[in-house]
Amino acid sequence: MALRRSVTAVWTGTGSDGSGTLNSSNRFFSDTPYSAKSRFENEDGKLGTNPEELIAAAHAGCYAMALSFAISREGFTPDEIKTKAIVTLEKLEEGFTITGIKLQLEGKVAGMSEEQFLKLANGAKAGCPISRALKAVPIELDATFVQ
Repeated sequence: MALRRSVTAVWTGTGSDGSGTLNSSNRFFSDTPYSAKSRFENEDGKLGTNPEELIAAAHAGCYAMALSFAISREGFTPDEIKTKAIVTLEKLEEGFTITGIKLQLEGKVAGMSEEQFLKLANGAKAGCPISRALKAVPIELDATFVQ
């Protein structure tokens, strides 16, 4: 069974002065703006999104879900899994490059040991579909277990 998800990007104008919109069939993205300014100048996101932010959102969501599945397979129910993904984009000699992703995890699971949680957290980092798709990029995990 293959699942397919799609988003359509429409861009008008030059790379530096133009802008675009993103639309998805489920309407989560509905004329969502993005531009070079929102990508390179505006970190607060008020001008729209950017590709790196979308990668971060996909990775944080996928990772949290993968970890939740792993915890559930061990017979526990997560109280909360909070994941922040930080995607670093740098201008290198060959051009702009994603040079790293840092997953900042804070998790609370009643009855589970910290050792077991950290083992599952590292397994989810390696096994979530987005991590596997981005394996060319160094991925770091900073995990905190809340008692």
